[in-house]
Amino acid sequence: MTQIVAIDWSGREKGAAEMIWLAIVSDGGLTYLDNGRDRQEIIDDAIALAKADHRTVVGLDFAFGLPAWYAEREGWTSGREIWDAMADRADDLLDACEPPFWGRPGTKAQSLGDPYRGTEEALRPRPKSVFQIGGAGAVGTGSLRGMRHLADLSDAGFAVWPFDEPGWPLAVEIFPRLFAPTVVKNRHRARRSFLAQSFPTNRRPFASAPPDRTTCSTPRCRRSRWPGTSTRSRRCRASSPATVGA
Repeated sequence: MTQIVAIDWSGREKGAAEMIWLAIVSDGGLTYLDNGRDRQEIIDDAIALAKADHRTVVGLDFAFGLPAWYAEREGWTSGREIWDAMADRADDLLDACEPPFWGRPGTKAQSLGDPYRGTEEALRPRPKSVFQIGGAGAVGTGSLRGMRHLADLSDAGFAVWPFDEPGWPLAVEIFPRLFAPTVVKNRHRARRSFLAQSFPTNRRPFASAPPDRTTCSTPRCRRSRWPGTSTRSRRCRASSPATVGA
C-alpha cells in the first residue's frame, strides 16, 4: 500500500504557514488534513512521514524547474543545479523582478523566450509561467521559494521525478486544477458539493473546508505503469517536465 502526501504550497514571504496544507491519503481514504507549518517545517514533516513509511509519494504544487533556455543561459545543466541555485538566488530574483520575470507593477510579460516549460506545453489547461511572480494566479513566487526544498528531499533519499528514476520515497510535481477544473474555490457550495462527491465518507469534517484546504484534499491518485513498480501502485498525477530545465 502506498501512502500519498499532498502539499498545497505557498510562496508568501509572511503568513505562509496558514496557507500551506498537508493531506494524507492511505488505502484510498483521506486520513489527515492540516495546516500551520512553514515551508521548512512541512518539508521536514514529509521527510519524517517517508521515514516511517518508505513507500510514500509526496506531491507538491509548485514548478520543479525552469524553461530549458533559461537554465542553459544561467549555466544550469541539471535539476539539482537549479535547486541549489535557488537556495541563494530565489529571494534576489523575486526582489529584482527583472526580465524574464514579471508580474510586479510596472513590469510586462517577458518576451526573451518561451515562458512555458515542456510541462505546461503538454498539459495546457490554463498554464501560468514560472516567470510570473505577481498578479492573479502567479506561480513563480511559490516555485522559486520551493525549488530549494527539493534538494532537501533529494538529500533525504527521495527520488525527485522526472529528474531521477522512479523509486521510494518519491516526490512529484502536481497540478490540482487538472482534477477539479470546474470548481470555483471561493464558493462555499461548490466546494461542499465537490468534497461530498469526492469523499462521501468524510463529508462532515471537510464540508466547510476553506479554498486552500479543498485544493489540498483534491484526489490526485492515478494508476502508474512505471518500470520496476507494480501496475497497481499509485502515484500523484505529476506534470512531467520534458527537458532538463523542465
